[in-house]
Order: sequence, then structure tokens, then C-alpha cells
Amino acid sequence: MGTFFNRERFGTPQILAGCLLLIFVAECCWLIAHQHIGIIAPEDISRVQEGWSQWHGHGVAGTPAGLVNPDTSIRLRSAPYDPDHSPLWYLIESAPVALFNVAPDSRAWLWLTRTPFVFIAALLGASLWYVSRRLYGNAGGYTALALYCFSPAVLRASTLWLSPPNMAAAWGTFGSVFTAIAVSHTLYAPREVVLWNWRRILLLGVSLALAVGSYFSLALIVPVLLVFMFYLATHRSAAAAAILGTSCALALILLFAAYFFHPGLFAHGLANAALFNGTVAALRIWGSYLQLAREIAGSGPVVVLLVPVSLIVWAAYRRSRYFGNSAPLVVALFFMTLRVLSPHEVGSIYGLLAAIFLFVFVAGIVADLLETAARELAMAVVIGLLAANAVWNLIRLYRIGG
Repeated sequence: MGTFFNRERFGTPQILAGCLLLIFVAECCWLIAHQHIGIIAPEDISRVQEGWSQWHGHGVAGTPAGLVNPDTSIRLRSAPYDPDHSPLWYLIESAPVALFNVAPDSRAWLWLTRTPFVFIAALLGASLWYVSRRLYGNAGGYTALALYCFSPAVLRASTLWLSPPNMAAAWGTFGSVFTAIAVSHTLYAPREVVLWNWRRILLLGVSLALAVGSYFSLALIVPVLLVFMFYLATHRSAAAAAILGTSCALALILLFAAYFFHPGLFAHGLANAALFNGTVAALRIWGSYLQLAREIAGSGPVVVLLVPVSLIVWAAYRRSRYFGNSAPLVVALFFMTLRVLSPHEVGSIYGLLAAIFLFVFVAGIVADLLETAARELAMAVVIGLLAANAVWNLIRLYRIGG
């Protein structure tokens, strides 16, 4: 135990990051405490009921065998099989309710259905800090985490405040991208590829299962991962493909488990899955871009300023155009494009994912600016902006309670 709590593993950076995450959890609790039972949508209750029924052995959520109330079902396209989500999406939210068995018109039901996503959101924040700190140092880690912890969009998604349960998908997607990048950097090690990388293969498979199990359309990230892996391991492309293929196979096994090992329902569920519901015609609709801009701006007012500035710095400052900065930008642009192509998707996961990867990109640019001759000025400006963003968010939260 003493080797774990050492300065390298658990020191001042970890304590400060932990404090930010505690503030984030407190914000989420404040929002949950001020949600009203009476305004919970029938679709939310129906979603939890489907998951509850599966936990208790009555069918499988997201399939005809698990449909509890067709009139209030979340299946917007009226399909017998949910074309957008696997049973995992239902099971996560309903797990605490299935364990404690409380009525949907109680405060306990509200807290129990929101708690899994607050916990997952805190883990995503910790992952965001860890990745950003490894890539850009302490300054980058603090910047990304501060943007995340005081983001209204993240807080809404974490507490299901007029938002579908998106955080599990976001954590899985984030983990998939950076685990794939991490495993690619190890392919030049003089060891057996599969044996050496089995932990990362397992983590990548779990991440993909969490992402795709929450939203089938997030399977579109797999080709992006393959491109990253081929780019980073040019001379080990076969090994990279084998690792990603093994992880995808593991993800399928985990998805099969989410169907409680019913092969027929699993096969029909995948056959009816909709990988993408967008249209190229949306590229010609100006409102699609305005909607995306509103969603990105909804992640915090400081983002409206920092993202354009970061893009200018990235384009003008050659030193900033390295893979560690460019990869999160590419992924953010990928999800922004998907959002523009699917403007009619209610509660789309794409805008949230774009914002989270933009947090990492901005953190990288901030870290680069802090290594220039204008370090002191850049640090003062960044700290001032992040502090103002935090205060603005806390004031808005206070007004919700008032």
C-alpha cells in the first residue's frame, strides 16, 4: 500500500484534480436535488422499466421481448428492436432501481437512476485529466479538467437534466480513442504483441462495448481508430489490425452478455441496428451548423473564446501541429461533422463528444503557449478565463436552486 501512495502516483496534482472532481460531483448533486419528479418524461420511466424488467428476468430491453409500454417507449422510430441502443443502455440506468426496488414517483428513484451517470461522469473526468496530463503536463491536465468540471453540457448529461443518458457512451468513446493510441505506441517493443498488450486490448474491448452498447452509431469510431493505429505503427499495421480486431471481438462478446446470452435476440438486435441516421443534404442547411455551434457553446462560455483562439494557434504555430494536439482535434471534427449530418437527432451524443475532445485540444494548445516567451501573460489570461467560467457556472447553478 505504501508503494501506491507515493509522490509520483499520489501527490499534489492528484489531490488538486480530486478536489475539482469533488466540486463536480457536488454540482451534479445540486442539480439532482433540484429536479422535480413531476417533470420526468414518460419515456424516461419507460426506459428504466425496460431495464428493470430485464434485471428481473422478464425479457430483454430494447427488443420485442422487453417492451413494457409501447405508448411511452423510447423507440422513436416505433421499431420492435431499438435501432439505436443495445440493452446495456437500459441496464446501466436501471441497475440501482432493480437492486433497491423503489417507486418511480419517489425522490429515491430519481437519485438512484442518476447516480450511475454521475459516477461514470466523474470517472470520465479522471480519465480526461489523466490523458491530458500525460500528453501536456500538469497545466494541460488542469485546463482540460477545469473546462470539463464547469461545463453546463457535461453537467446536464451527467444528471439527465433534459438530456438522455449519454455519459457511458462518452466515457467508452474517450477510452477507445486514447487506448488505441496508447497501444499503438507499444507495438515497437521487442515482445510478443498480444501477450504484451493484453491489458490494453481488454481495456479497448470494454471501452468499445460501452460506447457501441450505448449507441450503435458509435461503431463509426472504429475506422478512425484503425487510421490512428496505422499512422502510429506504420511498420506494424498487421499487428495493429489484429489488436483492434481482437478488441472488437471482445466488445461483441460483452454486447452478447448485455442481451443475457440470447443468441436470437442478439442477432436480430444487431441486424436492426442503425449505424447512422443522417443525410448529406444537411450540409446545405445553415441551421445544422447553427445548432452545432449552440451545442458547443453550451459546454461553457469560455469555450466560445478558447476554441477559435486554439485553432488559430494550431494553424499558425508549427510546433503545435504534432499528433498529440491534432488527434483530439480530428476526433472533435469527426463528431462535429456527424452532428451536422444528423440535425434532427434529439439529444445527440455527437455534440457532447465533440466538446469533450475539444477540451483536450484546448488543453494541448494552452500547454504549448505556456512554453513560449509569453508564459506569464498566457498563464494569467488562462487562469482568469477558467476562473471566470467556473464562477459563471456556479452562479447559474445557484439561480436554479433559487
